[in-house]
Amino acid sequence: MNDDDEASLFAQEVAGIQPLEKSEVYLGKKGAPVDFQARKRAAIMAQEADNNHLSHDYVEKVEPNDVLEYKRSGVQDGVFKRLRQGKYGIESRLDLHQRTVAQARELVYQFVDDCMRNDIRVAIIVHGKGDRTPDPDSQAMIKSYINKWLRDLDSVMAFHSAQRYHGGLGAVYVLFKKSEKARLENWEKHQKR
Repeated sequence: MNDDDEASLFAQEVAGIQPLEKSEVYLGKKGAPVDFQARKRAAIMAQEADNNHLSHDYVEKVEPNDVLEYKRSGVQDGVFKRLRQGKYGIESRLDLHQRTVAQARELVYQFVDDCMRNDIRVAIIVHGKGDRTPDPDSQAMIKSYINKWLRDLDSVMAFHSAQRYHGGLGAVYVLFKKSEKARLENWEKHQKR
């Protein structure tokens, strides 16, 4: 069969076919491709934000040069003293410079959750002193909220303003509750003595 025969045979076969009418129109993709990983992360953060009980309403103001300190009952004085002196190794860090209160609220909640999931015992949160804000009523806002939020989180056992070499009054050391896994390992270690 030659090419002319094939073409005429094809033309006979499709002679009665009519095109389908379509109501939809394919526009194709315009712009950058969709980053589904970013969407997934945003959805997870939105879901976790729903669980975020940290308040961003009223806060008792602290001054830029105030020392932040808090110790939950049951924390030994020696442990708190070592925390205050910066003698524990810092295992994780969160920097809140240039963040709004709303952003800081989400970041702190996520940070504490991440620290607990990864068995972090001591971390530092750098919040800044907040003394460069021109409006005196807006000074030390993030610092004030950090003081409130860390007290509201059950997994935070203690916190204290950092030593000068770690950020001084613009940062805070945070001591987290031991996870069940760490508690069990500690118990087993002391039983072998």
